[in-house]
Amino acid sequence: MYVILALLLIVVGLVMLIRPAAVYALTESWKSNTAGEPSRLFCISTRIGGGLCLLVGIVGAIVLLLT
Repeated sequence: MYVILALLLIVVGLVMLIRPAAVYALTESWKSNTAGEPSRLFCISTRIGGGLCLLVGIVGAIVLLLT
C-alpha cells in the first residue's frame, strides 16, 4: 500500500515540476472567466510543491526498501 503511495507522490511531483501549466489547466483554469496562462507565482509555487512531493515520495520509497 505504501509503495503505491510513494510511487504516486513521485509521479505527481514530477508532473508538477515539469508541467505546471498542465496542473493549472486541470485545477484552476475552470475558475477563471478569462482564458490565459498561469501566473509566474502559480508556476513557481507549483514547482516548489512538486519538488516537495517528489522528495517525500523518494524518501518514502527508500525507507520502504530498507525496511
